[in-house]
Amino acid sequence: MKIVFFMLMLTFGIYPAIAQHEHHNMEGMKHDSTSHSQKDSSYTEHMHHEDMPVMTHSFSRNLPMNRNGSGTSWLPDATPMYAYMKHSGKWSYMIHGSVFLRQNWQNLNNNYIRGGKKFDAPNWFMGMAQREIGKKGLLSFHLMMSLDPLTLGNDGYPLLFQSGESYQGRPLIDRQHPHDLFSEVSVGYTHMINKDMDVFGYIGYPGEPAIGPTAFMHRISAFNNPDAPLSHHWQDATHIVFGVATVGLRYKMFKVEGSSFTGREPDEHRYDFDKPRFDSYSYRISMNPTANFALQFSQGWIKSPEQLHPSEDIKRTTASVIHSKMLNPNSHWTSSLVWGLNDAGGHHKEHSVLAESNLQLNRFATYGRYEFVQKSSEELGLDADAGDPLLADQRFSVHAITLGVSYTVYTFLHTNVNAGIQGSLYMPEKTLESIYGKTPFSAQVYIRLTPSLLMMNKHSMHH
Repeated sequence: MKIVFFMLMLTFGIYPAIAQHEHHNMEGMKHDSTSHSQKDSSYTEHMHHEDMPVMTHSFSRNLPMNRNGSGTSWLPDATPMYAYMKHSGKWSYMIHGSVFLRQNWQNLNNNYIRGGKKFDAPNWFMGMAQREIGKKGLLSFHLMMSLDPLTLGNDGYPLLFQSGESYQGRPLIDRQHPHDLFSEVSVGYTHMINKDMDVFGYIGYPGEPAIGPTAFMHRISAFNNPDAPLSHHWQDATHIVFGVATVGLRYKMFKVEGSSFTGREPDEHRYDFDKPRFDSYSYRISMNPTANFALQFSQGWIKSPEQLHPSEDIKRTTASVIHSKMLNPNSHWTSSLVWGLNDAGGHHKEHSVLAESNLQLNRFATYGRYEFVQKSSEELGLDADAGDPLLADQRFSVHAITLGVSYTVYTFLHTNVNAGIQGSLYMPEKTLESIYGKTPFSAQVYIRLTPSLLMMNKHSMHH
C-alpha cells in the first residue's frame, strides 16, 4: 500500500504544482537554433532556458520529446503531450498517466451473455528521467506502473471478444487482463554520432521490445477510450515483457532496431517479476517523413507466449501509420491505422486491422475505433465440447465499432477531470449468434483524471 500511496501522491499531488511552475517557465523559453537540417527544423526546435536542461526525445538529443512513444517506438513530432514536467540540476523529469473511474456494461442488449457489468478503474502511471552525458551522450530511465490488480481484480474487466493470457489455469476470454504492478523498469543510453545519426541501447525488466506500434495507452488516438483493443495480442501486447535488450540506429528520418526478449506473456501473479528468458527476437523499421506522421514495420519471433500452450510459437508481423495534427494550442486531431498478423504455423494465421481517431476541440473530444480481428474457436473458448461441431476448429471474423465523447469538466493543479460516455457495436459472424446473441452492444460511462495538455510555444506547433 505504500507504493500505491506514493504513486498517487506523486502523480496527482506533488507534480501538478511543479507542472504549473514549469508551464510559466516554458512561456519564457527560447527555441534552440541548432536544428539538424533545414527540412526538419520546423519540428526539432526545442525550448531552452539559459540555466536549464531541456527534455528531448529519450533516445536522441536532436529530436523533440513529443516523438517519445512506449519503449523505443516513435510517435509523430506533432503529438500533443499530457504530462507534468520538472527540471532539477542536470536532470529533466516527466510524469504522465491516466485513471478511469467507470461503469461498464458488456452485451447489455443480450442479457449480458458472455459479457457482464462492472464498476472498475483502469489506470497506469509513467515516470521518465533523463540527462545529458558529456557532449554526445544521453541517459534515460523509465518507470511504468499500474494499480490494475487492485482496481480491476486478477481476472481483469469484461470486454466482449477479447482474449489473451490466463487466470487460475483457464484462459481469459471475453475479458481484458489487468496489467502488472511494474509494467516497465528500463534504462537507455544514446550516443550521438552527429546531429543526423544516433546509436542507442535499451534494457528493460520489464520493458518493451522493438515490435509493433506505440502501445495503445500511449497513443493519443486512443487517449479517451478506457478499453484495450480487441487486436491487442495481434499488435502491441509485447509492451510488457520480463527481460528485453534492444539496440538501434537512427539516421535522419529513419530508424532500425532489433531486440532479444522474453516471449512468455506475464503470468497471473501481478506483483512479482517473472523469469527472464531472452528466447525471442524482433526487428522494427521506423520512419517519420514529416512532423505529422510516424510509420513502422516490424516482425517478431515469439517463443511460447501463452502459458497454457507452451509448445506454440508465434511469428507476429505488424505495420502502422500514426498521424497527429495540432489545430490550435488547445485542439488536435490524432489517428492510427494498425495491421497485425499472428502466424502460429499451418492454417493458424489470423489478421487484425485497427483504425482509431480522436478529435480534441478545446474541452470537448469525440473519438472512435473500428476493429477487424480473426479469432479461432480456441481463442473464443469454442470447441467440440460446446455441443456444436460447426464451432470447433474454426476461424471467426469479428468487426467492432466504438464511438464516444468526452468533456473536460474541471481543471485543477494542471490536472483534467473528464466525463465521458461511449458505446460499442459488435458484428460477429452469424454462426456466433447462438453464443453472443444478435449484434451485441456495450456501453460505459466514466470519469477520468489525467495531466493537462503541456502548452508549447509556436515553434512546437506543427501544421
